Amino acid sequence: MDIIIINGPNINLTGKREPHIYGDHSFGAFLDELRRSEKDLRIDYFQSNIEGELIDCIQQSDGKYNGIILNAGGYTHTSVAIGDAVAAIAADVVEVHMSNVFSREPFRHVSYIAGNCIGSISGFGFGSYLLAVEALKRRSEKYFLPRR
Repeated sequence: MDIIIINGPNINLTGKREPHIYGDHSFGAFLDELRRSEKDLRIDYFQSNIEGELIDCIQQSDGKYNGIILNAGGYTHTSVAIGDAVAAIAADVVEVHMSNVFSREPFRHVSYIAGNCIGSISGFGFGSYLLAVEALKRRSEKYFLPRR
């Protein structure tokens, strides 16, 4: 199975940025551990602080990967265009957030992406990514709902 993790703005600062919210480990260190523990998967990675680059990556990932794990960061709450890009592809997309967006500012309670994803996971730190990987691996099981 081939998966790509696509991270948006400021996710490159994990480990430094607001450790009381995002923890004190870098995403790079987490990704290394994830790849070591999931040897049967190919896990590619892309990060950008630029909305158009995220859209290009989403579009280019369709047909190349079985699943996409997307943390659009702050664009989650502002970007209709990223939501449209997710809607336009056939690949399964799981929206993830490290923090529990529903326990934060009210503007973070709105996602322009979630309705086009197979599911959303938030509030478990890097564990949100682990749960998304597990969901994509088990996607074909009878207990999962079909994509809308």
